[in-house]
Amino acid sequence: MTDGNAGMQFQLNFKSGKPVYLQLVDQVRSAAASGAMLAGEPLPSIRPLAEQLRVNRNTVAKAYAELESQRVIETVAGKGCFIRETSSPLKKDVRMKLLAEEIDQAVVQAHHLQVTKDDFLKLAEGRFEAFAHQRTRAGNS
Repeated sequence: MTDGNAGMQFQLNFKSGKPVYLQLVDQVRSAAASGAMLAGEPLPSIRPLAEQLRVNRNTVAKAYAELESQRVIETVAGKGCFIRETSSPLKKDVRMKLLAEEIDQAVVQAHHLQVTKDDFLKLAEGRFEAFAHQRTRAGNS
């Protein structure tokens, strides 16, 4: 049996201190947002992915459950998990609040790393441009 989704390569860092399931969640969210994974594309099955990554099946299941609760993926009974359409069901103020929480973490991290506000904003702008470039490339392939 071949894995139809050879394109999704997970990179786990067991020393990062970040829970493995959250690393998986972030990587799938990022792949869906960047266009590396498209709506309707299947995610790897839980058992083979857990074996490939050498993690407990419950870790992968927890990541998929979290992705489903965030409405990044949907589970189709008997078929598996798939990337959802990106039209967010959340109201803009809720989306902005969720993003503000992520930005707060980055600002705290910048403070700890002694990164200035100007450098932080330049970096954020650069990341936006890199992301837009990545989406354009993904759309043209």
